[in-house]
Amino acid sequence: MNKLELQKTANEVRKGIVTAVHSAKAGHPGGSLSAADLFTYLYFEEMNIDPKDPKKADRDRFVLSKGHTAPGLYSTLANRGYFPVEDLKTLRHLGSYLQGHPDMKHIPGVDMSSGSLGQGISAAVGMALAAKMDQADYRVYTLLGDGEIQEGQVWEAAMFAGHRKLDNLVVIVDNNGLQIDGKIEDVCSPYPIDKKFEAFNFHVINVADGNDFDQLDAAFKEAKATKGMPTAIVMKTVKGKGVSYMENSAGWHGKAPNDEEYEIAMADLEKAGEALCQK
Repeated sequence: MNKLELQKTANEVRKGIVTAVHSAKAGHPGGSLSAADLFTYLYFEEMNIDPKDPKKADRDRFVLSKGHTAPGLYSTLANRGYFPVEDLKTLRHLGSYLQGHPDMKHIPGVDMSSGSLGQGISAAVGMALAAKMDQADYRVYTLLGDGEIQEGQVWEAAMFAGHRKLDNLVVIVDNNGLQIDGKIEDVCSPYPIDKKFEAFNFHVINVADGNDFDQLDAAFKEAKATKGMPTAIVMKTVKGKGVSYMENSAGWHGKAPNDEEYEIAMADLEKAGEALCQK
């Protein structure tokens, strides 16, 4: 996909996020929207995957360590063809397979159930080690929240990954600066994030704008070229990106828009989509 196609796809992913969370009357839009471009890049450009064969042995793996941003992952999987986009409206409904957090047993394309913060990266590290032991060439990607890295288990996993030189592992930190209680630096500052990963023997790539596809593309190409150590991509993003009243607002970490707010959000995204069509 070229950059414009990726931008258009990410805009559709954002529409799916807003639609799903509004329909559920619950969920986490802020961090789903900040990572929408990253999700889009991974599933439409970077990863070796096949929606027709979600369990193929040599596929690249993705673990959503910040599992509460499931609406972002679900919308991406739906737009990529793993299941119908229409099903996003069943998010968190009784009987729906689209639960509030990813469930590998029932959702096509989900490689690991997640939700308890800090644990997803450990599963990803295990997958990367398994690939090395099997001499398989698939790669493993995991997305963490910047609030999530306040969890100690994250650093145990990082220590192990660095020690084992897992160069088939890419850890991505969505550094949107906000968590449920406010600014991450006020709650329990994880800064400097890059220096911490470097201390655990990671190759670190700082991305100034994680909502920009050129910068994401350069980062993932660099990660693929890195041998002998795992890579951490620390990307600065905007929480709630794409929806005017949600941007940079901690209040939209974990609540759903009402009907009026939903209309405003979809109008914002329709306008953005029209602008992209004129390029």
